[in-house]
Amino acid sequence: MKKILVFGAFIALSTTAWAQRRPNNVVSTDIQPDNSVIFRIKAPEATKVEVSGTWPRALKNIIPMIKKDSIFEVKVGPMPSDMYEYEFIVDGIPTLDPNSSLVTRDGAWIQGAMFVPGAEADVYDTKNVPHGTLTSVWYNSPSIGMERKMNIYTPPGYEKGNKKYPVMYLLHGGGGDEEVWLSRGRANYILDNLIASGKAEPMIVVITNGNPNTPGAPLSRPQAMNKTLPAGIGSMASGVFEKSLVEDVVPYIEKNYRVIADANHRALTGFSMGGYQTQNISNAHPEMFKYIGVMSMGLFSSALRGPSTYSKEAHVKQLKALQASNPKVYWIGMGNHDFLYDSGVKLRALYDEVGLKYTYRENEGTHDWNSWRMYLKEFSQLCFK
Repeated sequence: MKKILVFGAFIALSTTAWAQRRPNNVVSTDIQPDNSVIFRIKAPEATKVEVSGTWPRALKNIIPMIKKDSIFEVKVGPMPSDMYEYEFIVDGIPTLDPNSSLVTRDGAWIQGAMFVPGAEADVYDTKNVPHGTLTSVWYNSPSIGMERKMNIYTPPGYEKGNKKYPVMYLLHGGGGDEEVWLSRGRANYILDNLIASGKAEPMIVVITNGNPNTPGAPLSRPQAMNKTLPAGIGSMASGVFEKSLVEDVVPYIEKNYRVIADANHRALTGFSMGGYQTQNISNAHPEMFKYIGVMSMGLFSSALRGPSTYSKEAHVKQLKALQASNPKVYWIGMGNHDFLYDSGVKLRALYDEVGLKYTYRENEGTHDWNSWRMYLKEFSQLCFK
């Protein structure tokens, strides 16, 4: 009996200590009626606290907070409706919000998240609509020489019927993995909400790991596995991932899922590194995809492959073949403050020179998830119509 009492006292003390470290009475993201947000954090021993977030640049992305007793706070906004990531910087140290369990991950970058209400946030938030199913799948990749992991979204009702579906292959950027389009990109919620509203066709979404030197998240690899791969296989310009998607991923999906296995029912899109991989795949295999989306990536073949390996003549030949295949949608999205903006200008100039038709979407943004979630929302509504 004494042991039970001692253990109970230990739990009570531990709970009290935990509550003191994570005070539940602090509303850390207090959203106001006008969509401004009051940020708060209890940091009695801190001398300087700032809040950093992905809200519009005009609001300043790093803002000093004011100390009131033991709590630092500041009002930011009003903000447009959206999902935003944020973190506190306590005496120079980036810190997660201790009073929020809503966090997102993009590789090693972990931040808190919040929804500012309105039409845009409604597409990314969890709603009372039919939900698709997410499955993590391990598949053999002979092109790379290992078992690898990807995530598959199947639309609501997939398990209960015999219907065949179109497929979107969704690629991530450098530093990310097959989890980022779910954690930070909210891809499954975007599709759930768009399908429920009739704005997007029900589809399967395949979210791959675009890093060929790793089997899946987390991206660290055992040393023994590193020794089995040729040097340079993991570089963005190696072309190894592109080969594996065409030769391993697409055949696996079309063998194991009820899909309509033709170009008219395949879409390919990705941002940054994934936008580069999208270009490489669709240029080399113009017959495979009728819906192509390039997000936050421009003409980068020369810079990545080097002047000794890039041939504009060969590139133009590929684009002519792609043009002849008559894609139904070729969509390009770019933020007007993206560090790759000039490369996007060059890409569109080349496409204009060749005569390849495309739709261009420019937004107020940088190289950021606010843009990429919006791009997925808009591009997915154009697919398979």
